Amino acid sequence: MADLNRIPGVKSRIARTYRRLRDIAVWRSFWPFIAVCAAFLCLALLGLHERLPTKLAALSTFAFLIFALITALRGLRHYHGPNRDDAVRELDHQSDLRPLSSLQDRPARPEAEGVMLWRAHEQRLTDAIRRLKVPSFRDIWRRADPFMFRAILPTAIISLLVANGTGSLDRLGKAFSPDYGSLLGAENIRIEAWITPPDYSGRAPIFLDRDENNLEVPAGSVVTVRAQAPSAPKLRLDGQRRETLPFAATPDGAFEITATLKTNTTLSVRWWGERQSWTIRTAPDTPPKALFVSMPTLGKNDETEFTWAVEDDYGVAKLELAIRPEDDPTRAPDLIPIELGALNPTELTKRDSIDLTRNRWAGSRVIVNLVATDAAGQMGVSDTYEFILPNKLLLQPLAKAIQDARVTLLREDNPYETLPEHSDSLVSGAYYASATQRLGAAPAGIQRGHLMLDAITYGTPDYIRDLLVYTSLRSAIREIEAASDTETSKALDEMLWAISLRAEYGTSADAYAQLMAAKNALEEALRDGASEEEIQRLTEAFRQAAMNYMAARMAEAMANGLAAPEQPQDGAGAGQGPTLGGQTFADMLDALSELTETGAADQARQLLSDITNMLENLNFQQGGAGADGMPGLPGQQGDGSEDENVPEEERELSDTMRELSDILRQQRNLNDETLAQQRGERDGQGQQNPNNQPSQQQPGSETPGSSGEQGLAEQQERLADLVDRLIERSENGEFGEDGLIDEEALEAIERAQRRAGNALGEGNELRALRNQERATEQLRDLAQELAETLDGLRAARLGEQFGNGTDTETDPFGQSPNGGVGSNSDVNIPDQLERQRAKDILEELRRRYGDTIDEEEREYLERLLDRF
Repeated sequence: MADLNRIPGVKSRIARTYRRLRDIAVWRSFWPFIAVCAAFLCLALLGLHERLPTKLAALSTFAFLIFALITALRGLRHYHGPNRDDAVRELDHQSDLRPLSSLQDRPARPEAEGVMLWRAHEQRLTDAIRRLKVPSFRDIWRRADPFMFRAILPTAIISLLVANGTGSLDRLGKAFSPDYGSLLGAENIRIEAWITPPDYSGRAPIFLDRDENNLEVPAGSVVTVRAQAPSAPKLRLDGQRRETLPFAATPDGAFEITATLKTNTTLSVRWWGERQSWTIRTAPDTPPKALFVSMPTLGKNDETEFTWAVEDDYGVAKLELAIRPEDDPTRAPDLIPIELGALNPTELTKRDSIDLTRNRWAGSRVIVNLVATDAAGQMGVSDTYEFILPNKLLLQPLAKAIQDARVTLLREDNPYETLPEHSDSLVSGAYYASATQRLGAAPAGIQRGHLMLDAITYGTPDYIRDLLVYTSLRSAIREIEAASDTETSKALDEMLWAISLRAEYGTSADAYAQLMAAKNALEEALRDGASEEEIQRLTEAFRQAAMNYMAARMAEAMANGLAAPEQPQDGAGAGQGPTLGGQTFADMLDALSELTETGAADQARQLLSDITNMLENLNFQQGGAGADGMPGLPGQQGDGSEDENVPEEERELSDTMRELSDILRQQRNLNDETLAQQRGERDGQGQQNPNNQPSQQQPGSETPGSSGEQGLAEQQERLADLVDRLIERSENGEFGEDGLIDEEALEAIERAQRRAGNALGEGNELRALRNQERATEQLRDLAQELAETLDGLRAARLGEQFGNGTDTETDPFGQSPNGGVGSNSDVNIPDQLERQRAKDILEELRRRYGDTIDEEEREYLERLLDRF
């Protein structure tokens, strides 16, 4: 038998013929299956399933699957595939020699003489095989596929794919994956979903709509999905990883699940397919930002002033000022809370003044930061700033020593050493000696503070006059000796602070010592050319000491039987308090402040000495409150015996001035209430009471807002009516024929008040405020004119009584025995014009000194500034 593989091309022709025979066999057996699949694909690409109702689409797909399965099984049953012999026979049909089959035969008798003949026969068969071709089977295909489905169906499918473009896969996906759940009652499923943002965001829950996509929520939000379904659905979360979670049954027969959203996630509820889905984006919570807009500086009353700003996406919950010593930046900071002024502000800029003199690092160089904390606990820290933390300005040596001991205790953070255990102390009759010697185990700062306090109380009768200060210091020493840990010792902070303030300010008997200490400190600073900041602090300390001394003397006089002084109604009326050489005491203190600011050291020292001398000679006597003096001042009669000698015109003018002062006070209060209403700060009863301070009005007097029911417009009209009555009295000649009160000024005041009342009635607070301020200024000017007129009348009357040119006795405030103003005061106070001119010159010198670049000119200006 000859080997067919040795003939080139025979093997491939047999294989190709086999494949064609197999294709024909497959088509004959599976053409129903192929036809069903092709028809379904065409219908799907035509979009028929998208137009059908959900149930009908699912039924059509289900029917297709059933028919496809039946036709596939039928094809398998009827399929009879060809073999190699069938392919060989199909090729042999092309030649009568049947070369492929014949070449595999053997000679019947292998005789020698027949070998040559067999070889020739094989050669003939081989030549015939080489001429064989793969049959086309056209006739067979025509019989098997008379309608050319094998070409029409692929052409139709390809055409539809091209026509649909990128939407082909989507349509095929919907056709092959319909909503089978609709056949099981999926249309009755009810799904509710909502997202609860974290508490720190302050946002309300968000309910998800069916078509909600790309919703942004804070990271850490909790999504809750609730479903009413025949059985438990599942929740699929596609985020950083895919996760499928089952719903849990609820007592009311529903199903519910919760999940935390940490990253961008696609949520889908699945029950026999996807029932609903949402795409949620998460926004991370950024830490808050805090910064110093203006750096901390020393302000009034030893307060630290600075402007800060905070910002956070969901609001700042807390802001603190972190303070640590510059020489030990690793130490845990002291955190001072700062009032935000709003509830969780997202962005806020504010200027604050904080009293840091009680901090343990007061007086030393510190590093400060702003620390902002949001509701999630994230912190933002500002840039650092270095400065000297202001300390309490104490002038008494004893108070300074107590303060030094206090901060020494507070600056110690190290713990106590562990006390050894002594079992012998448990024996009857024994005692634990080391327990009474805890101070030896205290850290160095505690021991040093104890030693300082012990030294302060040594030789007490020589310098500690206040028994309460001494006993409190000894009590503090015993507390330190009994303490067993650092926190117990540092708990004496409040007590030692109160003792130092008692030692500084003392009782009323110590006010004079405080005044002299403040005066000496200010004189020394002026003499030595201290910094402008230090002089301002000492000037303010002297002002406070002077006021404390006057209050102490008044309290002492009242304790000795002096009648309680009547509260002044207004600065414009009643002569503006005690006078000194034509100036009020407050004006003298203001003049002292301006002299120190302008660098007029000599004049400031002279005025300082004069003020101190007069305060030393201050003598309160029994008497009532005069119209233009301080209650109980020398030379004033409180029994009213002098009223008989006062002319009627002067008395009526004095009464009118009091009425005008009362109107001015009420107008100012009404201005405040109008401004509060504009800012939305009035309470529910239409009244303003800032800081819940008690009212200072006199009994029987009426102030705006006192009724609660009366509107601001009505109050303003009432004040205008009061002014109108003054105008009528002036027209009737009650104030004399000379017209001692300006009727035109009163009419201008009334017009401004009427316009303010109309504006309030229309709800225009801004226009009302402008007219109210105009009325207030005119009232103040008119009251000042009346006060000067009244002073002139009194001076003329008293001059006639005592004789012109007679040197009358004056009190320390320059007043005559009958309440007049003496003319021989030796206090020389620069007037306002001179002080303003000096300030302008000083500011111009400073400006030029800062702007010039010429070294010689800078030296010249510096000499001028030193002399100034």
